[in-house]
Amino acid sequence: MPSRDLSQLDLFTGAPSEPAPRRSRRAEPLGPASVPDEVRALGERLPQGIYLGTSSWAFPGWAGIVYGRDAAQATLAREGLSAYARHPILRTVGVDRTFYGPISAITFSEYAAQVPAPFRFLVKAHEVCTLARYPPHERYGVHRGQPNDRFLNASYAADMVVAPFVEGLGDKAGPLVFQFPPQDTRGFGGPARFVERLHAFFAALPKGPLYAVEVRNEELLTEGFAQVLSELGVCPVLSVWRQMPPVVQQALRTRALSSRALVVRWMLPPHLGYEEARARYAPFHHLVDEDTVTREALAGVCAAASRKGLPTFVIINNKAEGSAPRSALKLAGSIDAVLSSQKGDLQG
Repeated sequence: MPSRDLSQLDLFTGAPSEPAPRRSRRAEPLGPASVPDEVRALGERLPQGIYLGTSSWAFPGWAGIVYGRDAAQATLAREGLSAYARHPILRTVGVDRTFYGPISAITFSEYAAQVPAPFRFLVKAHEVCTLARYPPHERYGVHRGQPNDRFLNASYAADMVVAPFVEGLGDKAGPLVFQFPPQDTRGFGGPARFVERLHAFFAALPKGPLYAVEVRNEELLTEGFAQVLSELGVCPVLSVWRQMPPVVQQALRTRALSSRALVVRWMLPPHLGYEEARARYAPFHHLVDEDTVTREALAGVCAAASRKGLPTFVIINNKAEGSAPRSALKLAGSIDAVLSSQKGDLQG
């Protein structure tokens, strides 16, 4: 029997129920979208250690996919997380706002209170930890183009990034990702010096959190980089981004399947930049450019991690294929197919 395209089922995108008489649509509680039995069954089959999710949650275009009715972005930012976390496939979410500035333990605790116990958050560390020099962008004000004295500053990271993350999220904390944007690596002494500074940085941070590192310069994927992360128990992040090598190559070069967890961020297709993808895919309701090559590669890596008992986190951006929750559903189906096939081979 041919496989069913779960991401396009009518029930999955069913219209929201009618509001009660004399209640405005705006006053209607924001609940999750209806999903068919097939999707719930897929969620039940997917191993509990596999956490699939999206990069943030406040997208009005997800009405009927994640949310049961239309809602403004501001409403989704305030109220959408609890509905998002009730979807049977979405078990994690990326908190991106922390990349642009730290948030308090109180804000983190408010997030944690909205989701069930098994749910996990992937949080991006403040960018000042990972920029050797401020970019020449106007949002950096007087710091534009200047060296950054908080680059790999363990004291700042411990106080402003790690402490509120741990205190606020508690058991619902997933990976804390230090993302190093594309930058001139000469600003921190090149790949060898980067490894030395990375070692000193993580050795000085509080023990316990699941730290992860994402680089966006391929020349930083050295043997020394893999060794340092392994020694310190820090996870490499497999970054699906057009200037990085294919995800399987990254997994091999970073020894990702020997880490404490598998961490993946599926960001962009191979042929588009960020702004191009946003313009092409908004409002992020449909899959526009399906990337089956990446999806099947990720399914294989996730299945391999699951067989080893590794917690597996995959965060998907709307700009990857056009609609992050639909991509998550497709990926869940592919992982399920790989695991089922391998189980059948063992039984045979």
